[in-house]
Amino acid sequence: QAARSTRTIVIAGVPAGLLQDDVMADILTIHFQMSRNNGGDVEEVTYPTRNRGVAYVTFEDQEVVERVLKKDQHLLQDKRLPRRYPLTLTRYDNVSSSLIHLITL
Repeated sequence: QAARSTRTIVIAGVPAGLLQDDVMADILTIHFQMSRNNGGDVEEVTYPTRNRGVAYVTFEDQEVVERVLKKDQHLLQDKRLPRRYPLTLTRYDNVSSSLIHLITL
């Protein structure tokens, strides 16, 4: 099993403050499990984080990370959200805290 950091992606652009945190975490889990989003089995979603609008998604397999990152655009949509939200995905092991800070400004 690959190291946790190589199986984790950083998601920026999560609409903050619209729904309860646990509901948003569920929506993210569903999004990244869907085959149409190139998804797969999600081990854990970390939301909220210290950075507003940022979540961490850890997959069970590193291969899913590769597939998810290859998808051109991820639009978060759910009947509980007022519209679709474009998400920015980054490898966790490539991200420094300063970069996360820049993404979320």
